[in-house]
Amino acid sequence: MANCMNCSAPLPQDSILCGYCGSRNDVDIKDINQERGDDPPSGRVCPRCDIQLLPVCLDVKGSGGRAERCESCMGLFFAPGELEKFLDAVVGKVYSINRKLLENLRADKRGDDAAPFYINCPDCGKIMNRVNFGRSSGVMADRCREHGIWLDGGELRRLAEWMKAGGELLQKEREGERMKESLRALERERKRGESAP
Repeated sequence: MANCMNCSAPLPQDSILCGYCGSRNDVDIKDINQERGDDPPSGRVCPRCDIQLLPVCLDVKGSGGRAERCESCMGLFFAPGELEKFLDAVVGKVYSINRKLLENLRADKRGDDAAPFYINCPDCGKIMNRVNFGRSSGVMADRCREHGIWLDGGELRRLAEWMKAGGELLQKEREGERMKESLRALERERKRGESAP
């Protein structure tokens, strides 16, 4: 049984909230080197705070992950492919779906449900597309196809929690079921066409 990182009380199974102190116990990614990178600042500006983004090294198991972070809102900007590489290194292989934990993560979803606020790419300044990362994670990331993906502060941790609980596997399972249903519908249509006069 896991213990709360804040008060050391035992955590309920498949939960991220401590029943004693109410603290949120995120996926353990505290071993990540989040030091400022050796790279010089790129000149990119935070789309939320309008201040310069600073390079950070998010090195996990020698992955050499890099991103740029806003020191005010803690948002992160990843070059294309870097976020996926980082999440693979942090989470590793997941072989099962923890539906109870995924349900708890969904229930604990933070953030407001207000209308979406579109932001500009820190690199080219064009409005980015909002995408539900992994189609079902609940994390609405902002993506520029050419330059990368923006995550608001705290969203990286939520993505890691979702993946570690098997969210990506669940999404693939659902896509497989939709594909099977589409094939069954096509087969029914074919049979109707054959039996029509």
